[in-house]
Amino acid sequence: MPLHKYPPKIWNTTKLKEGIYARLPKHYLKSLELKEPTPVHWRPLGVKYRRNPKTGEKERVQDVPIPIYYPLESQNGLWGGEGWISGYRYANNDKMSNRLTKTWKPQLFKRELYSEILDHKFTITVTSRTMDLIDAAFGFDFYILKTPKEDLNSKLGMDLKRAMLLRLARRDTQLYPDDAAKRDEVYAKYKRFEIPEDEAEWVGLTLEEAVEKQRQLEHKEPEPLFKACVENLLEELHIQKLSEPHLSETK
Repeated sequence: MPLHKYPPKIWNTTKLKEGIYARLPKHYLKSLELKEPTPVHWRPLGVKYRRNPKTGEKERVQDVPIPIYYPLESQNGLWGGEGWISGYRYANNDKMSNRLTKTWKPQLFKRELYSEILDHKFTITVTSRTMDLIDAAFGFDFYILKTPKEDLNSKLGMDLKRAMLLRLARRDTQLYPDDAAKRDEVYAKYKRFEIPEDEAEWVGLTLEEAVEKQRQLEHKEPEPLFKACVENLLEELHIQKLSEPHLSETK
C-alpha cells in the first residue's frame, strides 16, 4: 500500500489546486508555469534529422541542454541567463592524463544602471552578456520589461519589473514632480507595457509571498466582544420598550 496519496514528484502541482493556493489569482498561477529559457551556454540544432556528412545518410539528432547551476547570488543580480557550468579538464592540457573536475563561472561586474520609470540609479552585479542585452533592448527599463521571467532568472529583476509596472499603472505624480512634461513623456514611452494595477501587484512574487498576500487580503479583523454585547443590549432594550404598554393605555 502506498504511503502517500500522490507521488512526491507532483506534490507542488497538486497543492496549487487545494486550499489557499487554489484561491490565488489565475494570472499569477499561470505565471508559475515552467517555461524553457533561451539557451545561453549551448546552441540548439533546431532540427530532428540531418544528413551525416560522411555517409550522406539521414540521422536522428536531438538537443541536449548543458546542465546549469544558478547560485543564490544570481537572484540578487542580473546575470543575463548565465550560470555555473560543471565539467572536466585534462591535467596540464594532456589528454593522456587524468581528468579533473572544473566549474566555469561568468565574470561579474558592478555597474550603475538608471531607471527612467523609477527615476533611480541602482548598483547591480551584472555580466558582459547583461550589458549587451540592455544595449540591444535600447535601455535598462526596456530590458527589464521586455525580458520574460524565465530569461531574467532573477528575483531582483522581477522585483524591479513589478515596481516599474506599478508605477506605470498608477501614473504616479511623484515621478519627476517638477517636470510634468518629462513625466508624461516617460509614461507615453512605456505605455505598451501597462497592465492593470491588481495584476501588477502580483508580478514576480514567490509562491510564499503570494500566499501571504492572499492571506492578508482574506484576513478580517475580529469584531470586539464589547461591541457585540452593546448591540445585544440595545436590541433587548428595544424589544422591551415595544412590549411595554403605552402610558395612555394604563391610565
